[in-house]
Amino acid sequence: MAATYRVEQDSLGELQVPADALYGIQTRRAMLNFPVSGLKPWRAFIWSMAVIKRAAAEVNRDLGLLDEERAQVTVQAAQEVIEGRWDAQFVVDPFQAGAGTSHHMNVNEVIANRATEMLGGELGEYLVHPNDHVNMAQSTNDTIPTAIRLGCLWRLDELLEAAGSLAAALRQKAVEFDDIVKSGRTHLQDAVPIRLGQEFGAYAAAVEGDIERIRHAGEGLRRLGIGGTAVGTGLNAHPEYHARMVQRLSELTGLRLAPAVDLIELTQSMGDQAAFSASLRSLAITLTKIANDLRLLASGPTTGLGELIMPAVQPGSSIMPGKINPAMAEMVNMAMFHVQGCDYTVALAAQAGQLELNVMMPVIAHNLFESMQVMIGALRAFTERCVLGLQADRQRAESWLERNAIIVTALNPLIGYNAGAQLVKEALARDVTVRSLALEKAAAGALQHRDEARPVTVEEIQAVLGDLRSLTEGGIHAASGEAS
Repeated sequence: MAATYRVEQDSLGELQVPADALYGIQTRRAMLNFPVSGLKPWRAFIWSMAVIKRAAAEVNRDLGLLDEERAQVTVQAAQEVIEGRWDAQFVVDPFQAGAGTSHHMNVNEVIANRATEMLGGELGEYLVHPNDHVNMAQSTNDTIPTAIRLGCLWRLDELLEAAGSLAAALRQKAVEFDDIVKSGRTHLQDAVPIRLGQEFGAYAAAVEGDIERIRHAGEGLRRLGIGGTAVGTGLNAHPEYHARMVQRLSELTGLRLAPAVDLIELTQSMGDQAAFSASLRSLAITLTKIANDLRLLASGPTTGLGELIMPAVQPGSSIMPGKINPAMAEMVNMAMFHVQGCDYTVALAAQAGQLELNVMMPVIAHNLFESMQVMIGALRAFTERCVLGLQADRQRAESWLERNAIIVTALNPLIGYNAGAQLVKEALARDVTVRSLALEKAAAGALQHRDEARPVTVEEIQAVLGDLRSLTEGGIHAASGEAS
């Protein structure tokens, strides 16, 4: 029977490694040391590291530093990782030793062992060595921050597309609901009129603003520090390595990338990564606000506001028949709370860098990639399963507005603030609309102009409160004095 394990050796001694594993002894040590969360690296992290390894093999070959045979199989092995063939071999918990050396060596060992197989060698024989060949001219300290940048950029267009689809759906609803005049609300209390379409137009504008913030923050990620090696000085890397790597990575990924102005800065600082995370948090805050508003506007439906009708995507209760809950908005709340928590972790980790290195890069990588995964999925589901299917209850919205005494605000230029406040107080006490009360008092000559001693006419009240939609378009709708 074939051996279950093979024995590998490193500077600390010998260790058994599963016989068929493409990873090696350093990965195995990390598995034993960090059985923390049971989580595995995100595909973006595997992909980005493998792209770096392929580019490095090609650049080092072209510079005459890596022989053709080893370069060829290293490129082939890295490409298989890029394509996702060996994802199961990436096994290091995100909560690992600082800087990401464990994940880095996991990548080096998988590519080295696969390349060794291609040369006819046995796993663990390392005809292509993880450090000497796969890691040539590299360090954890320049590959991991470069991989974080590439991994975020890899999914940036996907994220922007998902957010753009939501913004477009909100714009569509803004048009659809534009003729529905309803009660505005501030402090969760009645306020002056607004159109439902205006509310949705504002939601769309907020998402569009966040899209621009994310796009701008993404530009900072395009600068690469690859070639800085251990502390940013480029020790053990060819003088042309940095520029050639940026060029080759641009070609392999199709991304627009740029060389670093200061390699030491990009080795020390996680500022660009923190700024990108913060831009995701900004969108998460916006989405949380929108989801909360939709839940409130759809509340009831018979004992709440009930101005919106959300798509019924699933039964809402295991005990209450017929109950439908705002499931998709609730999902967005939870997902965006998680994204904001990820950003907080990134912020704490980014500030924890010391001297020439930030050793918290593994948790920065994990939380950035997780934020993007969660946000893309939540955006798509929310757009498709909620926003596009939203309906308005016009009759409910208009009935609330009719009972809203705060429309008296439009009469301020005509009768003044204090007289308006008295109208509201009396209308609420008598349970009548402020419009009917104002008309009643005008007919009796009991309302006076704000700045002159003459009564307000019924026609003047009708001119202001007869068309409530006009109150949503700004301007002064009642003028005191002769001009009224």
